[in-house]
Amino acid sequence: MAAASSSVPDRSTVLGKVLVVLHAFRADDDVVSLAELGRRTDLSKTTLHRVAADLVRARLLDKVDGSYRLGGQLFELGMRASVERGLLDVAIPFMQDLYERTHETVHLGIREGIEVVYVEKIGGHRQATTPSRVGGRMPLYCTGLGKALLAYSPPDVLERVVAAGLQRQTPRTIIAPGLLRNELKRVVREGVAFEHEESAPGIVCVAAPVRDADERALAAVSVTGPVTRFRPEQHVASVRAAADGITTTLARRRSLAARGS
Repeated sequence: MAAASSSVPDRSTVLGKVLVVLHAFRADDDVVSLAELGRRTDLSKTTLHRVAADLVRARLLDKVDGSYRLGGQLFELGMRASVERGLLDVAIPFMQDLYERTHETVHLGIREGIEVVYVEKIGGHRQATTPSRVGGRMPLYCTGLGKALLAYSPPDVLERVVAAGLQRQTPRTIIAPGLLRNELKRVVREGVAFEHEESAPGIVCVAAPVRDADERALAAVSVTGPVTRFRPEQHVASVRAAADGITTTLARRRSLAARGS
């Protein structure tokens, strides 16, 4: 999904050039040559070489045999993000319990704009092949996590999703705005969202929202498995209980923090 125009880095600034280089790396990249980075960024060789050298010194990139990969400092900085860190501290024990109950892949996601961002993933040796990865993004409208988030988001978020276009990911993706609205109403009634091969063939999922005091979604938790063996309807209670547990624990922590301030 294309980024909004407001998020395109200003290439005339040093920071903009840094962001262009970092965003040039793709999810499936191991290392990328300087020549390939040049093609992806359209920066001059001199500028690119200087920016890459600065990023290596800052540990935001690693240089490996003349090529580059994202550096460990990026991971460390990401783990310091306050919202995700506090959420993970609370959510991971509930996610682990959910994995032990189902032995299928458990996800935690948050909404960013009109996409779901995966912030944690727990899976065993037999986990299903899914398009998700920690730090990755997917459209809200075609994933279980995304629909759980969308159903409990302000109304303008759905309008932005529809305005951006409901692109077909698989033959089962919901691409009619009316059908999507009806699906989200069902999510609110039942407290859980389902995905049946809507983001990837062969994948089914059940998800539930983690909510704030105003019943808006802070995050969502899900269990995903292959359609050949996983029956998401059988795990509604467990997923809902995990989401409610995270919701309650976060609220208790906020209350304690407020009293202590």
